[in-house]
Amino acid sequence: MAGIVRGEIRWADLNPAKGKEQAGQRPVVIVSQDVFNERSGTVIAMAITSQSQRAGFPLTLELDPGDPPKRSWVKISQIRTLSTERIGKKIGSVSSEELGRIIEGLNEIIGD
Repeated sequence: MAGIVRGEIRWADLNPAKGKEQAGQRPVVIVSQDVFNERSGTVIAMAITSQSQRAGFPLTLELDPGDPPKRSWVKISQIRTLSTERIGKKIGSVSSEELGRIIEGLNEIIGD
């Protein structure tokens, strides 16, 4: 799929999943760079949930209201590489500030 842009919120098919992985049709935020998305046939994305989260930053980040329209959290610890065939319609986007915080959270989880 052409035109998948970093920071977009899109529907994705996360099945099959195992254990505590997020599953089903759900929104994800695209965190991979545009050139990667265009050339690899895959994207790197993080699941979004509307369920209130007990874990705070850096494991989750509450998104500003608006995109998506209801209260939502990015599950930073639920990062996946997905085929672009799993990616559906765009439903919103995160601000550059939110994207920066998401990447900061990932760096805290996997950094040295």
